[in-house]
Amino acid sequence: MIRCDHVVTNDKPGDPGYDENLAAFEARIARGDKVEPGDWMPDAYRQQLIRLIHVHANSEICGALPEGGWIPHAPSLKRKLALVAKVQDEVGHAQLLYRAAETLGKPREEMIEELIAGKAKYSNVFHYHAETWADVAIIAWLIDAGAIVNQRMMAEGSYGPYSRALKRICYEEAFHLTHGYDMCITLAHGTTLQRDMLQDALNRWWEPIMMFHGPSDKESKHNEILMKWGVKLKSNDQQRQEFLKQYVPKIGELGLTIPEKWNLRFDEATGEYLYAEPNWEEFINVVRGNGPASALRLRTRKMAHDDGLWVREALESAARDERVPVSVN
Repeated sequence: MIRCDHVVTNDKPGDPGYDENLAAFEARIARGDKVEPGDWMPDAYRQQLIRLIHVHANSEICGALPEGGWIPHAPSLKRKLALVAKVQDEVGHAQLLYRAAETLGKPREEMIEELIAGKAKYSNVFHYHAETWADVAIIAWLIDAGAIVNQRMMAEGSYGPYSRALKRICYEEAFHLTHGYDMCITLAHGTTLQRDMLQDALNRWWEPIMMFHGPSDKESKHNEILMKWGVKLKSNDQQRQEFLKQYVPKIGELGLTIPEKWNLRFDEATGEYLYAEPNWEEFINVVRGNGPASALRLRTRKMAHDDGLWVREALESAARDERVPVSVN
């Protein structure tokens, strides 16, 4: 396990030398340098990163659950194998991200306990039920597409361990997206029942997908500071526009339609999509743990954590044994 328990040294406003350190830190950010765990950083930067990476790691863990529940019901061996591999990847991504957060001084065990206790957040899209096989296809294609838009941008961000973890994660997510797109193509060109099931899934998932990149820029509490310090290179609305420009045409190519209530249309004058704003109050309520599947997600995660206790205890025991000197007399 990699951990870097930091020593606080003049990293808060008002501390001696803080202003000089901050100026040097921001100059490094402006040059495009990476910040590494042992480097001086403002406490606000550290805390924002811990919050962000913790939510991201939780989202990878919880994101495996709606799809994982469909593994026994996959329509073919090929689909089952692909889904098993995808779920395994998502859990692995979470471990990479927890490790990156540990370099900032927060123990992995504490982050996982906060998730299970309902004290930590995860992405809004994983608080909903995957009701049909078409939901699995939409999640694997469009939600993973939204994630790639976000993660490719964040992979160029200022914190080295997070950036490097995301480069590996994006490589695997590209396979997931292709897998999801292939499932959607199959359903879109299948029977009337399959096409209708896919359209119904898109109808139900479109609002959570539109919320995926976070509140609009005018509503976001964190955009400004994250962009100032190079953690994020694009705002929530910029990411949403990038997603829409890439995937709305592909949705149309499959013969699918965005529900009319969203009034989604491309504005030639601005070069951007216009749309009805999602219900951001619902977004906040959902990410606070009040979504349709929130309680189920935490119950499932707690059960897995409890069932894995013997593995953790065995590993800890083995680690202790390795540290015990062995007499050769």
